[in-house]
Amino acid sequence: ESVCGSTIDRQCGSSMQAAFNATAAVQAGHLDVVVAAGVESMSRVPMGSNLTANGFEGFSPRLYERWEVVPQGISAEVIADEWELSREALDEYSYESHRRAIAAIDEGRFEREIVPVEVGAAGAAVLVAVDESPRRDTSREKLGSLKPAFKEDGRVTAGNSSAIVDGAAAMLVTSEEAAGRLGLEPRARFLSFGLAGVDPYRMLHGNPLACERALAKAGLGWDEMAVIEVNEAFASVVLQFLKDTGLHERWEAGDVNPNGSGISLGHPLGATGARITATLLAELERRDARHGIASMCIGQGQAIAAVLERL
Repeated sequence: ESVCGSTIDRQCGSSMQAAFNATAAVQAGHLDVVVAAGVESMSRVPMGSNLTANGFEGFSPRLYERWEVVPQGISAEVIADEWELSREALDEYSYESHRRAIAAIDEGRFEREIVPVEVGAAGAAVLVAVDESPRRDTSREKLGSLKPAFKEDGRVTAGNSSAIVDGAAAMLVTSEEAAGRLGLEPRARFLSFGLAGVDPYRMLHGNPLACERALAKAGLGWDEMAVIEVNEAFASVVLQFLKDTGLHERWEAGDVNPNGSGISLGHPLGATGARITATLLAELERRDARHGIASMCIGQGQAIAAVLERL
């Protein structure tokens, strides 16, 4: 009854922004215990349902005077074109995302971060403890047979885009004193955050800049990041990130998205920032590693990143 909350809207990056706000409030001494969480029910509230009846036409006309405003799927196509990413490369990346996610499930890697939820279904109680989105039966051939989703001669399909799913994730952010008072064992600390604004036409290519800013604030470099999580909004987004940062070999080695991400596990928009942060921490613990970074692109031309230090 005495605890209040607020809603944050940074689109796809909302729950990571919630962690940013929580960390800043704790560091400033205004709060000492904060739950930073996100939830999305895309099966009930489709993406874009909060737009006006005219959709993108509801934005200021000055925006259109400067930029061509397009849906995210078209931006993913623009990135594939400008960064010279083939349809085969997008599908291969997506296949590997599913393979890694299935392997992580089978090895129990997600058990430390998933809270099982009991739901009612057809009059019976069902325990949901495993992500349903990764496809065991997918193949390169099946992915290659899918039609383009956003334009007739395009490369972006439902198979190399993030899955539409429901999800929720939360992080508990406290001061050192509050953790001791409550008998909590801290697992990690946020060292820094980075934000980037990029043009709203390409829209989804801001991950390298957000990461660069977060790493600079932390005084660290890519070589010191044992694990790198980049949300798979689209395969083209991650492949563009790998090209711009020169980290493709790190992806091949399993240091970037080692357990799959949005394409296989799904992208429940408001929850994904907290989800990839939790996955990052669990993987750092599994490897007994110290530093990692999580990043995600955001609709209409933004990106956010967070550097984590395991304790």
